[in-house]
Amino acid sequence: MNGAAVMDPVTGTIGGFSKAGGITASRPELPVEEVALVAALQAGSEDAFRQLISQFSGPLYSLLMRSLADPADAADVTQDVFIKIFRSVGSFHGDSSLRTWIYRIAMHEASNSRRWWVRHKKAEVTIDGDSNEDDGELNFSLRDTLADHRESPFESARQSQLRSVVEAALREVPESFRTVVILREIEGMAYDEIAEILNIHIGTVKSRLMRGRAALRTSLGARLPEFAQVAPKKMPQAAAKASSATSKEAR
Repeated sequence: MNGAAVMDPVTGTIGGFSKAGGITASRPELPVEEVALVAALQAGSEDAFRQLISQFSGPLYSLLMRSLADPADAADVTQDVFIKIFRSVGSFHGDSSLRTWIYRIAMHEASNSRRWWVRHKKAEVTIDGDSNEDDGELNFSLRDTLADHRESPFESARQSQLRSVVEAALREVPESFRTVVILREIEGMAYDEIAEILNIHIGTVKSRLMRGRAALRTSLGARLPEFAQVAPKKMPQAAAKASSATSKEAR
């Protein structure tokens, strides 16, 4: 059991066993429910793995579908991610949240899947420079636009058409920018969590996000001129009605 995650009975936080058998301190503090789930996973509970798959399969599939060079590979890569989680959960010591740890695995598997493509693509613009420029916030909600309201047949058709346009435009954004846009705009993650998942500085996250938003706006502007403006930051009212929250179809 050396290295397995355990709960401190006093603080309720999660940590690992030290060589002397004591509980090591951990960061950040994890919710009690997450501690219990991790403990069950590390004990090999099938119910815990079913719960994990139920909770994360939709979001991970959605993330990978938009991140991979070929969206058709998303199902296979999602399965690979869960296999990796199953094999590696014993090494989870609570140094990050469970979600951050899982998404880091997903991004690693996505990177492996893209290697063949990366080896053949031409050099791209520099993506890692920090920037103090305006973050170029989108003038519409990407998370809302990629949702599925299922209101009236007309609204459903219009939303589906808009969603298809946005998905196509998002796929044209360079991968490193697109990943940050997805994690921030669709998954709603904080800058520090994205930085931890991708193992980059927060300044780099902001820089990539700014460039990703600009690239997405340019791609959308070629299809829908009303989305090409930097301001105002909110969608036009007609477009806003075609929006909602995160990609429910995949979740």
